[in-house]
Amino acid sequence: MAKHTYQTEIGQLLHLMTHSLYSNKEIFVRELVSNASDALDKFNYFHLTDEKFKNEEWSGNVFITLDKDDNSITIGDNGIGMNQEDLMAHIGTIAKSGTKSFVENLTGDAKKDSNLIGQFGVGFYSVFMVASSVEVITKKAGEEQAYKFTSDGSGEFDITPVTKESHGTVIYIKLKDDEKEFVSPWRIKEIVKKYSNHIAYPITLNFKEEESVGDGDDKKTQIVGKSEQINVAKALWSINKSQLTKEDYLEFYSGISHSDSEPLAYLHNRAEGANEYTTLFYIPSVAPADIYRAEWESGVKLYVKRVFITDSDKELLPAYLRFVKGVIDSSDLPLNVSRELLQENRILANIKQGSTKRILQAINKLDVEDSDKFTEQYNRLIKEGIYTDHVNKELLLDIVRYKSSSENGMISLESYLSRGNSEKKEIYYIIAQNEKIAKSSPLLEAYKKANIEVLIMDDMEVDEIVTPMIGAYKEWNFKDISTIESPSSKSEDEQKVINEEMKPFTDKLKDTLGDAIKEVKISSRLTDSPACVIKDSSDPMASMAHIFRQMGQEVPDAPLILEVNPDSDMIKKLQNTTDKDMFDDIAWVLLDSAKIAEGIEIEEKSEFAKRVARIASRTM
Repeated sequence: MAKHTYQTEIGQLLHLMTHSLYSNKEIFVRELVSNASDALDKFNYFHLTDEKFKNEEWSGNVFITLDKDDNSITIGDNGIGMNQEDLMAHIGTIAKSGTKSFVENLTGDAKKDSNLIGQFGVGFYSVFMVASSVEVITKKAGEEQAYKFTSDGSGEFDITPVTKESHGTVIYIKLKDDEKEFVSPWRIKEIVKKYSNHIAYPITLNFKEEESVGDGDDKKTQIVGKSEQINVAKALWSINKSQLTKEDYLEFYSGISHSDSEPLAYLHNRAEGANEYTTLFYIPSVAPADIYRAEWESGVKLYVKRVFITDSDKELLPAYLRFVKGVIDSSDLPLNVSRELLQENRILANIKQGSTKRILQAINKLDVEDSDKFTEQYNRLIKEGIYTDHVNKELLLDIVRYKSSSENGMISLESYLSRGNSEKKEIYYIIAQNEKIAKSSPLLEAYKKANIEVLIMDDMEVDEIVTPMIGAYKEWNFKDISTIESPSSKSEDEQKVINEEMKPFTDKLKDTLGDAIKEVKISSRLTDSPACVIKDSSDPMASMAHIFRQMGQEVPDAPLILEVNPDSDMIKKLQNTTDKDMFDDIAWVLLDSAKIAEGIEIEEKSEFAKRVARIASRTM
């Protein structure tokens, strides 16, 4: 017998399971049955493709045995099984379980936290919500040695070599004294129907119940053993849509998503012709917990003629659709297709292309309420798609949403076009660190005065990469307002005269500020603010800023252009100032204030404070 201690994160998890997550204890049945189904899927593949197992008489089955006298429940399968390394990897450590991530994402709401259990792959541990002790006896297909895992959830576990005739896994659960509901046949039937009815293998329930036999005075009660299949055991996606109800689809989704929440939409499609395949996809209402992690897991399983092939191929759908849950079942792929070659398979590429388009079309048809929910959860991923998926770019641009300078909430590009200038066909936008900075930016002043709507791009690290490469939407060109001339009430001739008259002043400002700026210009974009700064879009360092940010490196200073408002009282007074010290202090405060307005860090904060103090002192 080998005694082991759980990793720290597992210890935290076990404590939560045994002391906190009591709102939805029944999910331990869902999780263990789901694990059993996965094990059967994996062995079924070997049974059909591996010479070692082809001659084995085998039919996949999940069994649940209830023992009221012992207050225990046993859940088992004749699937792939586990060896000692598998036990350690899947139960003893966080190697694949995602336990650390699970603990990090806990909300404190027991109901919500229990729904995270399956999403993080920590489903086995849910058994400790109801168990005083657990034994797992398992034997891996093709190996001789079987093993028994034992734990009471207190922080240690034992792994012991044992004897087991056939491959598969049996989990014996000794229930806590107050968990007797889970040895009730009707309760288990209810749970299986709710979560696991359409698992593709029979789920057999074994139990004992009292029966009356005889008549009259000879009538007596005896205990009778019963065994019955308690699920439909037919792959949902293989059933004709006309024979299925919404409840059928939601029940299946609950099993594959490990969640009680309803999806925003589901798509069940059978394609015939050059390629024959069936797909069933769901769009979750809440993003999977690992959605932005580098080690995210695919939510789509690949089957060939209802035989499970893989659930780890991230190429079944584009990466930006990694939130989608569901199944692809092909009739054309060979069963023994190399998993390494799946990425290069033409049939699968066609399925991927067709599925992607159908999913995007379904998202685009969501009603307003569900569309808002989708945007809240997945808008950033849609932007990722705009950047990576040029084939479906127009569909993605139909779906993406942005904030607006003149409208509340998130708006579509189509909505923007309905209010825009159909002659100029330009979509104006501003990129900033957050919405507050964007909406208070001096760069917006001329657009507000001219009643021109501007899109607010406040997801800076994404938007400054994605937006410039969009180019156009329905022949409307995207325009960054920091790089173009703003609408002006002055004619070109008037502006030219002002520039010439104020050239001595702008030259003096440039001399004072030196290399801190590239140029001083008279602004046509400002109506209220005395000055603003814009980046020199022609400078290569400015265009590479997002690359440095993505690499986690410090962004080199890009040359700035200072624009001053000729109609501002402050600028007029500064223009007439003869006090050089006052001029210098105000010039620097003007620049630093303009930087702050755009969310740009000023380097010499103490100097800024001293200058403000000196100016205040002189004017008091």
